[in-house]
Amino acid sequence: MTSILMIRKVKNQVMPGLVFASALTMAVSCTGGNAGHGEPEKIVTPVTVTSITKGKIAESLDLPAQSTFLNKSMVRSSTTGSVEKILVTYGDHVKTGQQIFTIKTREASVLGNSMRADTSLAFRGEIKIFASRDGIITSVSHQGGDFVQEGDELATISDAESFVFILDVPFEINSLVQNNRRCTMLFPDGRTVPCEIGGQLPEMDQAAQTIRYFIRIPYTGILPSNLNVSVRLVKRESNDAVILPRAAVLGNETQTEFWVMKLISDSVAVKVPVRKGIETTSGIEITDPVLSASERIILTGGYGLPDTANVVIR
Repeated sequence: MTSILMIRKVKNQVMPGLVFASALTMAVSCTGGNAGHGEPEKIVTPVTVTSITKGKIAESLDLPAQSTFLNKSMVRSSTTGSVEKILVTYGDHVKTGQQIFTIKTREASVLGNSMRADTSLAFRGEIKIFASRDGIITSVSHQGGDFVQEGDELATISDAESFVFILDVPFEINSLVQNNRRCTMLFPDGRTVPCEIGGQLPEMDQAAQTIRYFIRIPYTGILPSNLNVSVRLVKRESNDAVILPRAAVLGNETQTEFWVMKLISDSVAVKVPVRKGIETTSGIEITDPVLSASERIILTGGYGLPDTANVVIR
C-alpha cells in the first residue's frame, strides 16, 4: 500500500511538469516560425496604365425630330360618280396640269350602253382630274370603281420643296437653340448629316410643352414622311482639352470628389484629386491639375486603392 501511494505522488509531480514543457516547446516553435519576418508582406496590385490626350471634346444633347411636308394640297373630285382611271401611284412626281384621275359621272353610269348604241349622244360622261401643282403623290384615297361624291378627296400632292424635319425642343433649353443653331442629324441607318436649325413654328406642342423648329435638308426622293431621326446639339466644347478615358477617373459614392491614380515609379501609385470638365461617353476633360503627356495614369485596377499603393504594370 505504501508503494502505491508513493507512485501516485510521483505521477502527480511529474505530469504538471510535462504539460508545462510541452506548452513551452509549442510557444518556442510558433515564435521561431516568424523569426526574421517581422515586417508584413507587401500587397501588390496588377494594373494597366494610360496617358492623357489633347484635342477637341464636346458635350452634346440628342433631341427627336420627324420628317414631314409643310405644304400639301388635296386633289378632290369635281363631280359625283365612280373612279374610272387612276393614272398615278404613291410616290410619283407630278407636274401642274398633269392628268391623274378620270371620273365617270353618275349620269353616264345610269345611261350605260345607251350612249354606245345612240351615236347622237356625244357626251361620254368622263371627267378628267388634273394636278393643281408640282409635287409628290403622298396618298391615294380611292381605288378604281369606287363611288365618290363631289368634293371627296382623291389624293394628296406634297410640295417637295417643303420637305422638312420638325424638331421638338423642351422650353427650358430653348436658349441653347437660340444661341447655336448648328446641329448634326443622325439617321436610323447610321448616316449623319450636318444641318442647321431653321425657323420656329408658331405653336408649341401642348402635351409635351416643346417648341417646334424645322430643319431643311435636300430632298432626294428616298426619304419618306414620318421618318424619326435624332438631332444632336452641341451644348459646350473645348478645342484643346486634356482628356482621359472614363475608366481612369474615379469618384466617391456621392460623386462629389474625383481623383486619378498616378504612377510616380514603376511600382508605386499615388492618389491625385482632379476637377472634371466636359464629359462624353468615352472621355472626360481634366481641368485641374495640369497633367503632362509623359505622366502615366492607372486605367484599370485602381478602384479601391489607398492614397499610396504598390502596383505592378501588366
